[in-house]
Amino acid sequence: MVEHKPLRVFVTHWVLILGVIIIVFPIYIAFVASTHLTEDVVNTVQPWFGDQLVENYGTVLGTGKQTAGGVPVGTMMFNSLIMALGIAFGKIAISITSAYAIVYFRFPFRMGFFWIIFLTLMLPVEVRILPTYKVVVDLGLLNSYAGLILPLIASATATFLFRQFFLTIPDELAEAARVDGAGPIRFFMTILLPLSRTNIAALFVILFIYGWNQYLWPLLITTDTDMTTIVMGIQRMLFVADAVPEWNLTMSTAMLAMLPPVVVVLVLQRQFVKGLVEPEK
Repeated sequence: MVEHKPLRVFVTHWVLILGVIIIVFPIYIAFVASTHLTEDVVNTVQPWFGDQLVENYGTVLGTGKQTAGGVPVGTMMFNSLIMALGIAFGKIAISITSAYAIVYFRFPFRMGFFWIIFLTLMLPVEVRILPTYKVVVDLGLLNSYAGLILPLIASATATFLFRQFFLTIPDELAEAARVDGAGPIRFFMTILLPLSRTNIAALFVILFIYGWNQYLWPLLITTDTDMTTIVMGIQRMLFVADAVPEWNLTMSTAMLAMLPPVVVVLVLQRQFVKGLVEPEK
């Protein structure tokens, strides 16, 4: 029996509506600003759309903002996309195979290696950035996609999550696969990967956004403007020497920068929620 409480429903819905308004309002202001001339938005917050939408978006997509290096937004978004996809796929591939080895193979110091991986959570990229930069320089990976991706593809968090999931899979399943003649690779490919698809989807969303929002590491290892990422481009648009920031173009770039993460979240929304809330399969 479902108990109906109109007051509780009313309050709950209005709290949700208020939360949505608080979240969406800055995005609305940014989009409105992206449709005006620079002088219209420098000192005043515009409440309604202007008539410069096509011109502003055409400028950032075509030639880019000249005071920020003149890099087209399309180039910056492509660089960020390659980096985000490389980090997401790399982290998932390394983490799931590491967790598989730790759970299903018996070798000396197995748990010791796991705790060493887990302890790397205390060493984020900001802590180890100087030695990592030295290694990248020695390998000649500056201004390259490999230099953007490889130092960031190890993930102790993803390894831990996959390990915890694999521990919930009954041992009888592995025994049955072994009796049927399935080797370790076949067991991994035909049984574990399909069972892990929601976990992979959830981690992919998180890791893609993590890679897309990277700023410090790309700023450090890229000096070629053609390797500029979208977050770096927005920062350069905001801070220009001896000039007024062109907020309309900056907001246009920011709105375009939101699109790939939003698309990923919308496409994988159902799998993302399942991967976070389902305790076991």
